[in-house]
Amino acid sequence: MGYRKFNANQLFDGYRLLNDQNVLITDEDGIIEEIVLLKDAGEEIEKLEGILSPGFINCHCHLELSHLKGIIPVKTGLVDFVLDVISKRHFPDEENFAAIEKAENEMLDNGIVAVGDICNNALTISQKIKGRIWYHNFIEASGFHPSVVEQRFQRSVDFFREFGSHYSIPVESNSIVPHAPYSVAEELWEKIIYFPGNHLLTIHNQETAAENELFQNKQGDFLKLYEKMNIDFTAFEPSGKSSLQTYLSKFLSNQTVILVHNVHTGEEDIIVTKTSHNKVYWCLCPHANKYITDQLPPVELLVKHNCNIVLGTDSLASNHQLSILAEMKLLQECFPFIRIESLLQWATINGAKALQMDNMLGSFERGKKPGVVVIEPKLRKVERIL
Repeated sequence: MGYRKFNANQLFDGYRLLNDQNVLITDEDGIIEEIVLLKDAGEEIEKLEGILSPGFINCHCHLELSHLKGIIPVKTGLVDFVLDVISKRHFPDEENFAAIEKAENEMLDNGIVAVGDICNNALTISQKIKGRIWYHNFIEASGFHPSVVEQRFQRSVDFFREFGSHYSIPVESNSIVPHAPYSVAEELWEKIIYFPGNHLLTIHNQETAAENELFQNKQGDFLKLYEKMNIDFTAFEPSGKSSLQTYLSKFLSNQTVILVHNVHTGEEDIIVTKTSHNKVYWCLCPHANKYITDQLPPVELLVKHNCNIVLGTDSLASNHQLSILAEMKLLQECFPFIRIESLLQWATINGAKALQMDNMLGSFERGKKPGVVVIEPKLRKVERIL
């Protein structure tokens, strides 16, 4: 079997940046052999300009919404965005399939090797079974009124089984998850949390100030959402606490939880989370936050408290591209104190750990097949090498 050898200006192994005196060696299929010093690497070394890195992990996407690119106006606020998605998402299947394939091609071109994908239907299965990207499928469940819980949960179970029967990787790569705290009734929470095998969960968290207002005092824009959707919320009782502090204790101690967006997460929320649940990852989707509310999460606080940060793109309904590199670049522009090494960790090994795929992705360690990308200086462009 032959080998390939790569040398670049810098080499990021998933954990740290190494200098130009290091060479990555893989077999012809892209399985990692080792990293050696340039002086010991021999001949036939492929020279590359930029940073050599493992492939990127996209911890939050809605591939099934790819057909909505450019359809929904920017900066409308979350409630109007949600209403637009609900009213505008229904396209012919042929258009959906074409948009899904195009979106996956875009992710591949942008160096993404694995995705945590939100699923409310089975439209993405035919693309995913091609095996070009690793997916964890988060089958979403929602229903704010007890009267719809049985029907909504059974619908999610049916999709879960459909993914399990058609999708070629193990059923452990599928979960049933809560959509958001403002859309899940207590009875539905119970069914989701205790669903057999639900070891990895995700939830849209504190994406707007109205979410906290709802749980603190039953006020804010979500009352408008319920009224427009004819949802009876009269029985809802506010907890007097933030959204996150209200629902976090529902998760079991052995469940990994990816909190997505976190735009209105406060320092007390972070402290409570750090002390009460040790398997939490904080997923940042800054371009989507700018698209929907023109706000960004408290990255300084998350870094200050040494939180496990990962990155996502959200969907083309709320983003102009599906690129983890673009998310990194925006974070670097808005929070210049963040080191490039940290951004790369969030995009690779942290994401792989969050999706429980770090046995094969996220770092250049012997036996893994994480993909190999080269990033141009100043995060201008990424090129997939393997």
